[in-house]
Amino acid sequence: MDYSAALKDYQKFAFHDGRWTREVYRRGSGPAVIIIHEIPGLHPLVVRFADHVAEAGMTVFLPSLFGTPGKPVSVGYALGQMAKNICIAREFDVWANDRSSPIVDWLRALARKVHGECGGKGVGAVGMCFTGGYALAMMTEPSVVAPVLSQPSNPIFGKEKARKIDASPAEIRCAKDRFEKEDLSMIGLRFFGDSFVPDGRFEMLKQEFGKRFEAIELDPKDAQPGPGQAHSVLTIGLKDKAGEPTKLAEERVIEFFKQRTGA
Repeated sequence: MDYSAALKDYQKFAFHDGRWTREVYRRGSGPAVIIIHEIPGLHPLVVRFADHVAEAGMTVFLPSLFGTPGKPVSVGYALGQMAKNICIAREFDVWANDRSSPIVDWLRALARKVHGECGGKGVGAVGMCFTGGYALAMMTEPSVVAPVLSQPSNPIFGKEKARKIDASPAEIRCAKDRFEKEDLSMIGLRFFGDSFVPDGRFEMLKQEFGKRFEAIELDPKDAQPGPGQAHSVLTIGLKDKAGEPTKLAEERVIEFFKQRTGA
C-alpha cells in the first residue's frame, strides 16, 4: 500500500555515512532537530510531532531506520518489526552491555551534516521508545546540544537492565562533561508504571546527571486511550489539546529545542 500521504509535506533524501544508507525526511526552516522514530517505524503520529516542531521555527529531519514510512501503528506491525528487523539487525543492540547501537554513528554523522546546512547554536535530537537513549549517546557529536529521551526502553534484555541505558560509560562521561562545560541539559519523559521504562532507569539518570536531567513523569490516566499501557508520551499517548499534561510536555520539549538551538 501507498502510505506517502503522511509525509507529503516533506522532502526525502538518502544519507550515507560510509557504512549505511537511510532515507531522511525534511521539513521547515531554522536550526535542525533530528526526530528518531519509535517502534514500529516512522508512523503518522511521529510525523504530527515533527510538524509541531517545524511550525515552531525549526528544520526537522526524520530518519527512517526501520519499518515503512507513513504506515500507521498496529500491534501486528510492531511485533513484525521486532521479529524481522530490530532484534536481529546488526545496526541495533537490545542487550544491557554498556554500549550504544552501531546506528548511532550514522545519526552522529547526520547531525554534523544538518548542523552545517541549518546553522544555529546546534542540533536538537529526540529518541523514542526503542531509540530513546540514542539522543544521549549522540552527545559525543559536538553539534548535538539538546538531547531528549522519550520513554527510553532500551536495553530490553540483559542483567540489571532496569538501571541501564543504551549508552556506553564513555558516552555518558562525555555527556556529563559537556553538560557542565557548555551549560547544557537533557529531558527525559515517561508515564509512571510503564513496564518498558523501569523506575530504576530514571533513578539512574537522576543520579548520574543530577540537575542536568529534567524528568517529566506523567500519570498514565492522562494518556490518550489506546491499546496496552500508556507509553508513547509525544505520539500515541499525546492528547493534542491545550492544557492536557501530555500537550504541556510536548510544548516543554519544543521550547527546550528552541532555547538550545537558537531558533
